[in-house]
Amino acid sequence: MRGDGNGFVENPDGTKHWGLHGAAGLLLRAPAPDGTALILLQHRALWTHDGGTWSLPGGARDSHETAAEAAVREALEEAGIAAEAIRVRGEQVTAVAPSGWTYTTVVADVVEALPVTPNNESVEIAWIPEGEVELRPLHPAFALVWPELRIGYRDEA
Repeated sequence: MRGDGNGFVENPDGTKHWGLHGAAGLLLRAPAPDGTALILLQHRALWTHDGGTWSLPGGARDSHETAAEAAVREALEEAGIAAEAIRVRGEQVTAVAPSGWTYTTVVADVVEALPVTPNNESVEIAWIPEGEVELRPLHPAFALVWPELRIGYRDEA
């Protein structure tokens, strides 16, 4: 049943969102040498929705997946980060559309900034210092929630 989430959901106003069963992304943190956090970001390929922007690895949920399962799978597919290396800390629905579609951000940690391997959906995958995330051209939806996510995950530590 893998892969049954690929497709667009259309809202009453005609706007569309990717993921027939919703979508999820992984806010993956690693410790930086100075004690701050590094955040794994994906520079989206130009052919993707809002291509050329930076966001979290993520994508469509399949019908049998939780948000965490989907986000961890997407991190493997898009960045080469193995599920065994990831410690999920929590999740938050960060977007809801009139159609009922949702986007869930899953917050997780790794013990160190692991090597990454981008797939064809990425121009680049990089560990970015937390304080520099907003300096990049962010995906519009991620830009809206990043300030809240940045504060929120610290509360969970």
